[in-house]
Amino acid sequence: MLHAPPPILLKPAALHAQAPASFDVSFTTTKGTFVVSVHRAWAPRGADRFYNLVKAGFYNGNEFFRVVEGFVVQFGISGDPKVSSAWQNANIRDDPVKTSNTVGTLTFADAGPNTRTTQLFINLANNGPSLDSQGFAPFGKVTKGLAVVKKLYGGYGEAPSNAQPEIASQGNTFLKKRFPKLDSILRARLVK
Repeated sequence: MLHAPPPILLKPAALHAQAPASFDVSFTTTKGTFVVSVHRAWAPRGADRFYNLVKAGFYNGNEFFRVVEGFVVQFGISGDPKVSSAWQNANIRDDPVKTSNTVGTLTFADAGPNTRTTQLFINLANNGPSLDSQGFAPFGKVTKGLAVVKKLYGGYGEAPSNAQPEIASQGNTFLKKRFPKLDSILRARLVK
């Protein structure tokens, strides 16, 4: 049963607080818990966006829809189509790449220059040689529980990722029906 999203999640422009210089986020998932340490100096716009999304509960209930062994784990399409629609064009400008896309780094996905919204990926390999030059700017790194990230279900390969329009328009209902083995985020929260 889908609960109504927190009203703040339907108003991207209202989520614009500056993140602290560094902060940790704990992700409780269907496979266990992992923690990401964020460093605002690495990519300030990305860190600020992530901080606001976590604080508002955006990632709670989201599925890890793209798990490609030896490459990335991707997530950040809301399970609620109303929320996805609200954030569809809430782009932030790019940050310069100051830190390489090494194992465990957390980076915003994009669809070209200045198109970052809510989707993130965790690097499962040293992807710096290919991703750094494309402008993917890490802003954090998994500091606890990387083994949990590596256990997330990846048997569907790129198939769920190729269905992103359906995920955005139908949410978790679509994913649970078509890709029932995907793991999900039960809760993402700021660690005090």
